[in-house]
Amino acid sequence: MSIAVATILRLFRDAGSGFVSGELISRELKVSRTAVWKHINALRAAGYIVEAIPSRGYHLHASPDILSLDEVRGKLHTSCIGRQMVCNPETVSSNADAFRLAEAGAEEGTTVIADAQSGGKGRRGRIWSSPAGVNLYCSVVLRPSILPHEAPQLTFLSAVAVARAIEGSTALKPEIKWPNDVLIAGRKVAGLLNEMSAETDGINFVILGIGVNLNMTSAQFPADLRTPATSLLLESGRPVNRAQFAATMLGELDHLYADFLACGFGPVRDEWQRRCNANGREVVVSDAGVETARGMFQGIDGDGALLVRLPDGTVERILNGDVRVV
Repeated sequence: MSIAVATILRLFRDAGSGFVSGELISRELKVSRTAVWKHINALRAAGYIVEAIPSRGYHLHASPDILSLDEVRGKLHTSCIGRQMVCNPETVSSNADAFRLAEAGAEEGTTVIADAQSGGKGRRGRIWSSPAGVNLYCSVVLRPSILPHEAPQLTFLSAVAVARAIEGSTALKPEIKWPNDVLIAGRKVAGLLNEMSAETDGINFVILGIGVNLNMTSAQFPADLRTPATSLLLESGRPVNRAQFAATMLGELDHLYADFLACGFGPVRDEWQRRCNANGREVVVSDAGVETARGMFQGIDGDGALLVRLPDGTVERILNGDVRVV
């Protein structure tokens, strides 16, 4: 998107529901009124619905559902997350892109958003279906001053941010499944994948990878999914504006991360446990299809490990595995 078009969009945002005069646009861009008209037509060609009324100017009626830099940033109000942002029409993996940027010195909060991924991945090397035009694929660079064994805490922070954003964008009530899934009515709507670069005594950076199924239809889900999946569209019956959802989610992440740095993992852990789908229930833990533990869910510890009370009364600390609520 050109600087001129981005400037016009900013003027529309500043005007709210009002009109922006052609004279103001001309003055801001330092171009003729004829050139202004060409830029308005460029917006229309990109899917923006712009009304023009003589003597009043231009009014933006609707924006297309695109994850452009201008659309997301125009809705974003954060202090750290998203100050630097890259929006790609397509990439192999937003996590891989963010990792490369972090290695090159990208500042904390740098965010990579992709409209589509050809090599999206989930936990334990599983494929994350990433079609274009319907979902949010997002990766954020963080550089917290914590020890490497504390990095998994940030996965739980991401899950809470996504759950909050879903509640803020729909009437749905999400739940969180250990360690990194967000569910609606028992079906997976979002997944988190964090990756890290660290030394023995400290973290260089952590990449928070977040994938949320927003407007996918049933036909767009792969037939061989291991876990039943859904989207906000399927569950609510209404499409979600992706740029607005991205801004809402990044805003929640910004607040949670600031609290995490100030107060530690405790508040995040407490909210995560309140939202967990296993509260007061029996769970089965398996690895590669083999059951490894069965007992009552007891929450998570300070490192994010799953705590399960076994039939003999002992509490087992579990770091890896797939969890199913009985």
